[in-house]
Amino acid sequence: MIVAVAASGTDLEAQSEPRFGRCAYFALVDTETMESRAMENTAALQGSGAGIAAVQLIANAGAEAVIAGNVGPNAFQTLAAGGIKAYGHQGGTVRQVVEALGAGTLAEIGGANVPSQFGMGGDAPGPTGSVPSGAPADA
Repeated sequence: MIVAVAASGTDLEAQSEPRFGRCAYFALVDTETMESRAMENTAALQGSGAGIAAVQLIANAGAEAVIAGNVGPNAFQTLAAGGIKAYGHQGGTVRQVVEALGAGTLAEIGGANVPSQFGMGGDAPGPTGSVPSGAPADA
């Protein structure tokens, strides 16, 4: 499966980012081989509609799933319409969050977990609604 990870850099050791639509890069990782390539998130610079445009970018790149801490309502609706699953994370490198997905410890995001245009206010706080399975809900 090809997964798009919201990332701050271009390789597997880059930090994953909490913001989906306004992350700097997407690391596209094949979960079976761990082969990766990065693409700049050109949608991040849009005044509005960054989440929808980001979904279009990753869908065109063949992503079947997304890993990000926060996904807004428009992005989530577009992901769902395209059949792309979204998974939350608690931070770590691109490699760590993809390995966590493979191990089954990332929770699937069942809906938007931040309000519309949340990522426009500067650095977003840590992920919400993305508690790994087995962790307490207030972790």
